[in-house]
Amino acid sequence: MTKSLWINLPVKDIDKSKAFFTQLGFTLNLQYGAREDSACLLVGESNLVIMLFEEDLYESFVGTSISDKRSGSEVLFSFDAESPEEVDNLAEKVVAAGGTLYSEPGYKDGWMYGCGFIDLDGQRWNILYMDISKMPLG
Repeated sequence: MTKSLWINLPVKDIDKSKAFFTQLGFTLNLQYGAREDSACLLVGESNLVIMLFEEDLYESFVGTSISDKRSGSEVLFSFDAESPEEVDNLAEKVVAAGGTLYSEPGYKDGWMYGCGFIDLDGQRWNILYMDISKMPLG
């Protein structure tokens, strides 16, 4: 039985990526990935693990090259926020840390408030607050 799931991401500069994600509130886990070419981050109350690997190391264990993230996207990583204000605050932190917003904060369908950003290595992320009391049923 699977006990846990973690996400592995390639990065160009491990130090810059660690700084970026810790500025967003992700926690650096020094127990794992504490090498010069990798890092382990814990996200949220469930401590989802995100492993960052410099590109050469990442390619050495995936058996293929890294996709060109400028021409498309294979994955969208999403995480929740407690309020629209938290979405706005995180969007500001993303920009201050060197990321890019591809979708400005705003409402969608009257019950979701979120934004989208691109990290330092081209991965796409979504921050989302959902007001379940306003969610349409059916």
